[in-house]
Amino acid sequence: MENEFIDKEQLDQLKKASEKKDKPKKAKKKKKAIQKPKTPNAFVQILNGDFLNKEFILNNLNFIFFIILLLLLVVGKGYYGKQLSKNVIQTQEELNEVTGEYFEAKARLEEKTGRNELINKLENSGLKETTNPTKVIRVKGE
Repeated sequence: MENEFIDKEQLDQLKKASEKKDKPKKAKKKKKAIQKPKTPNAFVQILNGDFLNKEFILNNLNFIFFIILLLLLVVGKGYYGKQLSKNVIQTQEELNEVTGEYFEAKARLEEKTGRNELINKLENSGLKETTNPTKVIRVKGE
C-alpha cells in the first residue's frame, strides 16, 4: 500500500459510508440492551435493601454459607487461642513449682552429705577420718 493524499471531502464521504453500514448494527445492539434490564451494583442493593429479597438470597446461598463457615472458624480460632494461652500459663506454673522442689531437695542433700555431718554419723560405728594424706601407688606396666 502506498501513502495517498485524501481530501477532506473524500474523508467525509468515507465516514458517511461507514456510518450507514454501522447504523443497523447499533440499532440491534440497542434493542438487546433495552430488553435486558440493568441490575444495580452490590453497594446500591445494600443501600436500597434489595439484598434481603428471596431471589437474592437464593442466588447467593453458597456464598452466604461460605461466609458463615468463615465466621465459625474465626470464633473457634479465638477460643482455641485462649485455651492454648491458658495451658501455657498452667504449664509454666507447674514448671516453676517443680524447679523450686528440685532446688530444695538439692540443698537438703548437700546438707546431709556434708563432710562434718558424715563424720558425726560415723563416730558411733567406730570409723574415723584419716589424718594421713592419701598415697598413690603406681605400677609400671611391662
